[in-house]
Amino acid sequence: MATNVKPAVQSVLEYVRDNADALAGVCDSLFWFGEPAMQEERSAELLTGVLEDGGFTVERGISGFPTGFMATFGSGEPVIAVHTEYDAAPNNSQQPGAAEHSAIVEGAPGHCEGHNVNGAVMVAAAMAVRRAMEAHGMEGTLKVFGAPAEELVLARPYYVRDGYFDDVDVAFHPHLWDRFFTEYGVLQRAVVSAEFIFHGETAHAAMSPWDARDALDAVMLMDAGLAQYREHLRPGMNMHRVITDGGDQPNVIPSRAAIWWFFRDHTADGAQKLFEQARKIAEGAAAMSNTELEVDIKTAVWPVRGNQTLAHALQRNIELVGMPEWAAADQDLARAVQEGAGVEAAGLTTEVTPLTGPSPSIPAANDCGDVSWKVPMGRLWYPSNIPGVTFHHWSAGAALATEIAHKGGVAGAQALAATLIDCLTDPALISEAKSSFAEETAGVDYAPMIPADNTPPLEINRDLMEKFRPLMEPHYADAPPKFR
Repeated sequence: MATNVKPAVQSVLEYVRDNADALAGVCDSLFWFGEPAMQEERSAELLTGVLEDGGFTVERGISGFPTGFMATFGSGEPVIAVHTEYDAAPNNSQQPGAAEHSAIVEGAPGHCEGHNVNGAVMVAAAMAVRRAMEAHGMEGTLKVFGAPAEELVLARPYYVRDGYFDDVDVAFHPHLWDRFFTEYGVLQRAVVSAEFIFHGETAHAAMSPWDARDALDAVMLMDAGLAQYREHLRPGMNMHRVITDGGDQPNVIPSRAAIWWFFRDHTADGAQKLFEQARKIAEGAAAMSNTELEVDIKTAVWPVRGNQTLAHALQRNIELVGMPEWAAADQDLARAVQEGAGVEAAGLTTEVTPLTGPSPSIPAANDCGDVSWKVPMGRLWYPSNIPGVTFHHWSAGAALATEIAHKGGVAGAQALAATLIDCLTDPALISEAKSSFAEETAGVDYAPMIPADNTPPLEINRDLMEKFRPLMEPHYADAPPKFR
């Protein structure tokens, strides 16, 4: 264990190490729950229960998200927030430790990105810091936010819009990766998520199609229009969709049809403009098909940015903690999964990744983006998955309830907790983060993109879990994990 560090930092490093089994228990329990966006009932119950048992005051159901929460410990300044996600994705069921595609329950949702480890890292770090605050008489407030439905980039723009980050000084977001690193700059894309619903008139498709107004025609026309528009997208823009309602059967012309799009760009303004162009094309499709258009904006998020000051603070603690010591069995599993996924069988990363200049933006999005424009935010990537695997693919789920995830999670929780202690005990760090944040965001007038009257889409994935939960429940962990 590290030496020559602040006593409070030493205490959180030791606490996480001594509670590695509890961290693993949370990680694995969330994995077996495998609950997709908006249906994380057992997951939220577990996380809030751990925090409540640990002395946090928990507010559940924030911003209208039944599985969202804010847990608070302490009082006064500084106010430090930690936030992360814990949702799974549809049709991602995967047996942990298997080096080939092997579903736990065929067709069921599951974790193939690592949000189960995110939840474990967040609560383990929070529990460590809470203990240290008491033991060392530290002032300040620690807020822990559970963010449902990250796979749908949903919750945190609502939290920011509703004022939950108004008093926060700095924030941190832990997320699983195959390396141990942090970064700064604009890191991920903005996205607008919207469903376009067309309403027409039904009729018999053979006997009287002239009496119908075909809503599916409108969906297809919109899709064709946006396919043509792709030629005119700027580099960094992209869009993708699924048809959520195409009718019931071929001989009944649909009176209702719907298509759900994600629109992405480097900037919030660019994503918004792409959405507005899509709306025009949808209006044209409605006019051509004699249907009526309804637009449901599900969410709209800013790009994720990382604060340079907090990145340097995180990097110091990443280097303090260092990489996990991988056993031969860990490396063997990693190489077997890599071979099964058809990527280079290089095994697990063994060295901490250095902090370099501003990182390039990747095409993915995360709903923590709004937090990162509201307050200075640090992003911690910790090494709990296998290099070369692709998120939302079976290979990305193979390690998520194994020693690879557990060891990487311990390292992540230690680095996160140590950085939280630095923020609680060093006012100059908070001040510097705020100053650099002001420089980084100069000239940008942040405001949430989601409409002021938007409410969370509560029914998403409900039918899916009603179908699969009874089949998944026999695999749930027997006993809840306990932190000492």
